[in-house]
Amino acid sequence: MRTPTGTGSRALAIARRHPSAWLLAVQLLGVVLYPAMDDSAAGRAMFGAFGVAVLALVLWVVNRNPTANWIAWLLALPGAALSLGGVLADRADWQLWGWLLEGALYLYAAAGLVLYMLRDHRVTLDEWFAIGAAFTLLAWAFAFAFLVCQAWYPGSFGELRSWMELLFLSFATLSGVGLSDVVPQRAPARALVMLEMFAGVMYVAVAVSRLVGLAMLGARSRAD
Repeated sequence: MRTPTGTGSRALAIARRHPSAWLLAVQLLGVVLYPAMDDSAAGRAMFGAFGVAVLALVLWVVNRNPTANWIAWLLALPGAALSLGGVLADRADWQLWGWLLEGALYLYAAAGLVLYMLRDHRVTLDEWFAIGAAFTLLAWAFAFAFLVCQAWYPGSFGELRSWMELLFLSFATLSGVGLSDVVPQRAPARALVMLEMFAGVMYVAVAVSRLVGLAMLGARSRAD
């Protein structure tokens, strides 16, 4: 019979082996919860707190990847402080710089996950989760970039857009489905959207070619 301590230790060990799965799950949970956080001061505070929790998971994932951890901490600590402080103190300028740093961190973490996927000669379960987590990190990074863009260049997306609308635009652009009703109106916004289109195409190409190449290598090894 398993003891509670033994079961807890096993669950902790599984969590440590698959940090990308936790990051992916929490980000997808955010997609479901964010609509409830958009319309009130309490919701915005919850949004900031949830963002800090996601940043902690991002740091955990980066810590396991072949990247410079100090860069992640340098982006995460002031980014979290500025974002949360901007919400609590109602300082839009603090929040803007927080978004900028958080977007840079997400982009950096996505690059780390891509390097993590490319460095092995076999596909592990955590790498499958990393494929999804890297995609969501890219989507979040560009959504933050869109927020900053519309603050710096009013009218970038027509009317003032909410976080959820810009995240939807980011997912639609990155996936290539083009289903968003949010359209970039000004040149800086269009430039960001074009960069995300390029990133989405290249990410899918890298991920698919990597998986196909490893599958062919595995089949050849079994045949030998």
